[in-house]
Amino acid sequence: MTFKDLTLTKSLLDAIQKAGYQSPTKIQQQSIPHILAGKDLFGCAQTGTGKTAAFALPILQKIMEGQKTGARHGIKALVLAPTRELANQIDESFRNYGTGSGLRTTCVYGGVSQQLQVSKLKKGTDILIATPGRLLDLIQQRFIQLGTIRYLVLDEADRMLDMGFINDIKKIIAMLPADRQSLFFAATLTPEVKKLSGTILSDPALVFVTPEKEISGLIRQSVYYVRKEDKRDLLKHVMKDTGMGNALVFTRTKHGADRVARDLNRSGITAEAIHGDKSQNKREKSLMGFRRGVIRVLVATDVVSRGIDIDSLSHVINYEIPEDPATYVHRIGRTGRAGAKGTCKLPRKSAS
Repeated sequence: MTFKDLTLTKSLLDAIQKAGYQSPTKIQQQSIPHILAGKDLFGCAQTGTGKTAAFALPILQKIMEGQKTGARHGIKALVLAPTRELANQIDESFRNYGTGSGLRTTCVYGGVSQQLQVSKLKKGTDILIATPGRLLDLIQQRFIQLGTIRYLVLDEADRMLDMGFINDIKKIIAMLPADRQSLFFAATLTPEVKKLSGTILSDPALVFVTPEKEISGLIRQSVYYVRKEDKRDLLKHVMKDTGMGNALVFTRTKHGADRVARDLNRSGITAEAIHGDKSQNKREKSLMGFRRGVIRVLVATDVVSRGIDIDSLSHVINYEIPEDPATYVHRIGRTGRAGAKGTCKLPRKSAS
């Protein structure tokens, strides 16, 4: 199947070609026709499967079609995301796919001054990407009205529940028009996820995309057995390997991330920690430095790891192993994406 088979417009096909996509992923093949047909949708798929394009492309097409028929002014699509990083990534995707469409996209999130975000909102926006807390703040200040919303997307809904956004989400849903199309995406299917989706969706199409293998075959995994007191030295030794490129290192805590980053820098290995206590500007600066190769190692906690999308990430290192398998799969899925090969390393305590 090709993107052309999905009956997307020429402007979107041109944007897809410019982005270098060859053919639609499973989630895109199965979701886009339902969304274009106006159906509510429940999509269950892991990160890295192309689900952002699965909802961004058809929403852009439907809004552009609405413009031709004199659609009402105001915000037409609302996308809710759990983290600032994911919100920014979604915003970038909408902008890239919608090049030349004339549609205005605005991204709002907490942790930074709202001044610039408010300035963009006052100029008008068609597509709003938001984290729940900042969205409610701006609604209460009357900078945002949701009465014109035609399309709602909850992305990584399971993560939003984990982060305690359930009450914020309920407040936002209550403000939306009943006459809307709702799209709900989650990586896991828990009873809580099912319950929330039932309050939002109406007779939805169901799309479940399970990888043929739980972990991509493009990711080579290895394990080191090491005493706890030697883990720092092992990490430095591994990073000094000439075959190592850049690396995303995972720790369980913010304090641990700071400690590991400091230790690497003392050894001459450029590193930055990224977690919830860092300001948004600092986090974006660290990500930019990592993407440009100025920073070789990014040390992250799981809270901010979703939404980190880095091209050509060669290695993921689990400095501290997560407590549940799903988090492990998500972590190592930061590499081996879009057909690229990657390596996952994790230290294990030795028997001695």
